[in-house]
Amino acid sequence: MALIIVLSVFNGFETLVISLFNSFNPDLEIKVKKGKTFSMSTFPAEEVIKLAGVKALTEVVEENALLKYRNNQFLATVKGVSDNIVNTSGLDTMLIEGRFTLHEMDQPRIILGAGVAYYLNASLNDLLYPITVYLPRREANIGASIEKAFNSENIFPSAVFSIQQDFDTKYTIVPIEFARELLDYEDEVTSIELSLNKSANVEKVKKEIIQLIGNDYEVRNRFEQQVLLYRIMKSEKWSIFLILSFILVIAAFNVISSLTMLILDKKDDVRTLHNLGATDQLIKRIFMLEGMMISIGGAVLGLILGGFISWLQQEFGLISLGDGSGSFVVDAYPVKLLAKDFLIVFLVVLAIGFLVAWYPVKQISKKYLSPKSDYTKQ
Repeated sequence: MALIIVLSVFNGFETLVISLFNSFNPDLEIKVKKGKTFSMSTFPAEEVIKLAGVKALTEVVEENALLKYRNNQFLATVKGVSDNIVNTSGLDTMLIEGRFTLHEMDQPRIILGAGVAYYLNASLNDLLYPITVYLPRREANIGASIEKAFNSENIFPSAVFSIQQDFDTKYTIVPIEFARELLDYEDEVTSIELSLNKSANVEKVKKEIIQLIGNDYEVRNRFEQQVLLYRIMKSEKWSIFLILSFILVIAAFNVISSLTMLILDKKDDVRTLHNLGATDQLIKRIFMLEGMMISIGGAVLGLILGGFISWLQQEFGLISLGDGSGSFVVDAYPVKLLAKDFLIVFLVVLAIGFLVAWYPVKQISKKYLSPKSDYTKQ
């Protein structure tokens, strides 16, 4: 029961974190292997967008920048995107303030991460003081003054998004034309983000893109974009599973003691059965079967209870997170039931049950079924 509940909660948190990251990360990301930027004039964008399964293509320019608002300064990553960014990400669904727009009255607008907005103390209602974005010039000389070493532009915020701390304190979103102007780019991009249809096979589309664009580019799916995160979540889940399995092994000593006491209590019956013609193997199978019935019965009952409790949490959110102030992404512990978890837990309990039943049954042959036992002497 404990294994099912813990694994289901880990599944829930994993699904939640992945959904948050997926609202920012595209289905596929294309970057150049050597260098930082590449020209759209040399990239077969039209051929890529025509591939089956590809829904939308977004041009992206990323660069670290200094943001200044009144007397506050903060280093963040400015991500310039084309206007169809809503087609390749779910960023518009993660806003906590304002509305998702990159242009307003023909003027560029910046969308701030919640952490960036916090450190700048920026306000969407301040129409007097814009945010100043500083980006290094490509041809700047070493030792040049700030005015000559950096390009700068003023821009007003239109919204604030909140996804996850790593994103909230790092990224700001601006129109790609705004970022290119500050970086002295023409049609260069640092990456291309692709959105796929829900029915599309990601790995199949990825292979088709690699064949089309060649080996000079790197195509990464969502797992490869956040490979460390996914590995950490998986390792945490199975580490907890192993720890609880060891606890289960310790608890299984109850079965050993129960079977041992049962064998001691039934030793006269064992002798009687043997004298009536029961073989050693039959007698051992009887106790082995009883031990397995105890383990299987406990396993099935635990699976049912664990599944039922997890279902209650999933449907009704019985155990909440925090004090209900809304400071968490979700109000209650997230839970997700997976059939493979039930199968793995059942097999583990079955294996442990077999081992703990086998040990005391093995002692029967040494104590009561050997030629030197009391009933043989009689």
